[in-house]
Amino acid sequence: MAISLHGLRTVIYPSPDLDAAKAWWTTLLGLEPYFDEPFYVGYSVAGYELGLLPDGAPEDGALTYWGVDDVTEAVRAAVASGATYLVTGDRKHFGDLFGQEVAGVLVLRPAELLATRAEEPRGDAAG
Repeated sequence: MAISLHGLRTVIYPSPDLDAAKAWWTTLLGLEPYFDEPFYVGYSVAGYELGLLPDGAPEDGALTYWGVDDVTEAVRAAVASGATYLVTGDRKHFGDLFGQEVAGVLVLRPAELLATRAEEPRGDAAG
């Protein structure tokens, strides 16, 4: 089953050195973050959220969120197509950050990426 994506909503970069990442992105984007706390830094960029997460694992890569009509159905379709649950989180950051109840954060990764991830060389990306 195909899903219909409604555009990029949020990209969150793991940023263990939050101060350095914030300085780099602020210079590159030419704007200050709209949200700046020790647990998360957020920029509003061209209608989407660019976030920096100090306790994110760089080896997991960026977290990317897409808009969909029905989250439950989109997850079901992704898993049926071979995606694997990678992380299920709680509202530790997101519920407090956005001031609303968040049942959980689910990160999916295509199964073939998990299988080849250890074999592929990783580029060095700033941020």
